[in-house]
Amino acid sequence: MARLGADRIVRRLDEAEGYLMLDMPRRALEILTARDDWATMKFEASILTGEALRSLGRYREALVPLEQAAALRPGDLAVAMALGWCYKRTQRLAQAIDALEKALANHPEEPMLHFNLACYWSLAGDTLKAIRALGHAIELDPSVRDKVAQEEDFDPIRHDADFERMVGGKAPQA
Repeated sequence: MARLGADRIVRRLDEAEGYLMLDMPRRALEILTARDDWATMKFEASILTGEALRSLGRYREALVPLEQAAALRPGDLAVAMALGWCYKRTQRLAQAIDALEKALANHPEEPMLHFNLACYWSLAGDTLKAIRALGHAIELDPSVRDKVAQEEDFDPIRHDADFERMVGGKAPQA
């Protein structure tokens, strides 16, 4: 009998995840909020709920389940990226940076982690840290350079000489 309940929980979470993948976050959220206790699937329910709320632009609300997911699995990359995204959009830039800095300990080879961190450092006004993080991202995946031109987060440092050299394909001077 208990197994039947566990199978139903997994199916419901899979269904919610499917709706998220189909860009139907409201339907996913309906499934996720229909149940108070996800028992052994608390992490999965928390991250899916956070992602659904994030997709709906409800960033402040998304932080609650995402922080729960981070407490359950501190090293999870998807959670760290989602937290950074939501912290940034709720004017909590220091926390966005902190979430990604912590994630680097477990995922130092993830180029988008470095890229997003570069964005946040740029917005925070720390040009040197932004350029260093962007340099790591480009070193790990040169195609990241193609994302820089349309990324508004780099506007505060866009005219820095070292930044221009980096995105132009030349290494910045030390």
